[in-house]
Amino acid sequence: MKKTPLLKSATIFIVLIFSYVNNSVAQNALKQGIWHGVLHLNDTTELPFNFEVKNKKEKLAIEIMNAEERIVVDEILLKGDSVHIRMPIFDSEFRCKHVGDSLIGNWINHSRKDKNIIPFNASVSKGAFNVKPIVYTEKKNLLIGRWKCAFSPKTSEESFAIGVFKPGNTTTKVAGTFLTETGDYRFLEGDIDDATRFRVSCFDGSHAFLFTGNFISPDSISGDYYSGSHWHEKWVAQRNEKFELRNPDSLTYLKPGFTKIDFNFKNLEGKNVSLTDEKFKNKVVIIQLMGSWCPNCMDETKFLTPLYDKYKSKGLEVVGLAFEKTDDLKKATTNVIRLKNHFHSNYEFLITDKTGKGQALEALPMLNAVMAFPTTIYIDKKGEVRKIYTGFYGPATGNAYTKYVEQTTLFVEKLLAE
Repeated sequence: MKKTPLLKSATIFIVLIFSYVNNSVAQNALKQGIWHGVLHLNDTTELPFNFEVKNKKEKLAIEIMNAEERIVVDEILLKGDSVHIRMPIFDSEFRCKHVGDSLIGNWINHSRKDKNIIPFNASVSKGAFNVKPIVYTEKKNLLIGRWKCAFSPKTSEESFAIGVFKPGNTTTKVAGTFLTETGDYRFLEGDIDDATRFRVSCFDGSHAFLFTGNFISPDSISGDYYSGSHWHEKWVAQRNEKFELRNPDSLTYLKPGFTKIDFNFKNLEGKNVSLTDEKFKNKVVIIQLMGSWCPNCMDETKFLTPLYDKYKSKGLEVVGLAFEKTDDLKKATTNVIRLKNHFHSNYEFLITDKTGKGQALEALPMLNAVMAFPTTIYIDKKGEVRKIYTGFYGPATGNAYTKYVEQTTLFVEKLLAE
């Protein structure tokens, strides 16, 4: 396929050695304060998000704002009117022109092979998340609460989700997320335009999520879901405070006749690692099926890192099996190292040289299925699988995350005490 000039420039940019600036000229190049950014998913659909430009420890930095989450971005290259912004952890970047108090350019997601370039513009914010101000009333906060949702819409259990929403940080905002059987949609926030319509979104450097909805009634929603420019589907919801998804412990399991997990992959230094190695004998082992491109895996890595540091001396080992979206070993290794370094993770990561759920199942044929990244396998000191947890509910899920942290920590302590 013939490369376009934009794709050629993106390819060239990847191989640059970044000289990220921290001088006063760079600090004055982008106006400090809140900016309002927009990703143009198609001709009519816009995904909004806010970010703050600031001088962080004498270095120009950007903080992307998703509800209470802040993603610090400090790999910024300015040259003339060109602005290159490399996202942390994930293999994506912004390439823009700086015009006055505006940025105009593209967001490029290198972890995707198609539809990975999305037009972007931003300007210094003059107001709230949504430009149109609204007056708060109870009626205009209809989204707040718990919802049983179905995507496409389908009726299979896999399509169901739980929407949980609360007031945001201003009276014109709402915040929340969707919990599914494979994870959550992280920190969503947005506005209710009037009494019948709303929009919530999230941008974290890997995924660009946008949900729009119409209230058919105070207890019924019909809407659209977009993931970047490559995915769009319908969704519906009914207010339901009691609906629950299937137990994440029950979805992935060992096939009949199996009690153990086995694998042999190379670590980040190129050394083969297997569960039969001496370091894992008589240890409790957590196996994390993950990818550096996966925001839910990022959230789980942030949880597993201090857990490992706390219990390593008591006999805990953690191994991340990386299923990257590239068959380039060098690039896959570099991406995983970025994630490992970002979270200061001291546990082992292995490169599987495999991608996707199908190949993950090929790598671990003793499992009935691999439904999600992450999938987490808990192994006792005898080497037997005691639990397999599908997906991950991160900090955006509130009580669900708190409950997960408490239960998982207690379970690990139980295995260590045996």
